[in-house]
Amino acid sequence: MPKKSDGRPSFLVVNADESEPATCKDREIMRHDPHKLVEGALIVGYAMRARAAYIYIRGEFWDEAMQLERAVAEAYEKGFIGKNACGSGYDFDIYVHRGAGAYICGEETSMLSSIEGVIGKPRMKPPYPAGTGLYGCPTTVTNVETVSTVPTIMRRGGSWFASFGRKNNHGTKLYCLSGHINNPCTVEDEMSISLRELIERHGGGVRGGWDNLLGVIPGGSSTPIISKELCETVL
Repeated sequence: MPKKSDGRPSFLVVNADESEPATCKDREIMRHDPHKLVEGALIVGYAMRARAAYIYIRGEFWDEAMQLERAVAEAYEKGFIGKNACGSGYDFDIYVHRGAGAYICGEETSMLSSIEGVIGKPRMKPPYPAGTGLYGCPTTVTNVETVSTVPTIMRRGGSWFASFGRKNNHGTKLYCLSGHINNPCTVEDEMSISLRELIERHGGGVRGGWDNLLGVIPGGSSTPIISKELCETVL
């Protein structure tokens, strides 16, 4: 984001599209603790001098969108957001924008186009969203988990958050475990945990035992498969 404003408003865009196969962490936050996302958006928006935040949520997330919209409405009612947010003299609005399920809109510039009401297609870079993003204004695009973590870090301190994990790999992360394991789930654990420990501690182990494991897809469908041997040590 530009350090000095040129008169254009700045925007925060939160990617709640979560269209990657087997990814199911952001919906848990919006379903069970949407106020944490709203609070985080306010803090992040204030820090970057944003005029408003747009939360772009996947259209199929009907229940999650309803919960999120209810949380935003309650925040407006209490005066936490909107004009003179929290009595600070700072005006900040939050808009929940529902997408139509297009996978490509998970890409940041396609998402911006979709919010603007045109076909969601990737834009040429440069210019980058930080300089010319939503409605041609400086924009930061981030994700639900990152924004939702901010309130807890602010309350408990950066040193507390950095106490998890190993050097240069601090903090906690939400992990989505699915496939041939005994307990598919979404859990929060430290960044430096090995895949084997993660699967056995939270996923109940591989069905039929660890030797049945052939490989793990660690991220989206485009990531390479990690072998069983690497799963025992990879962080």
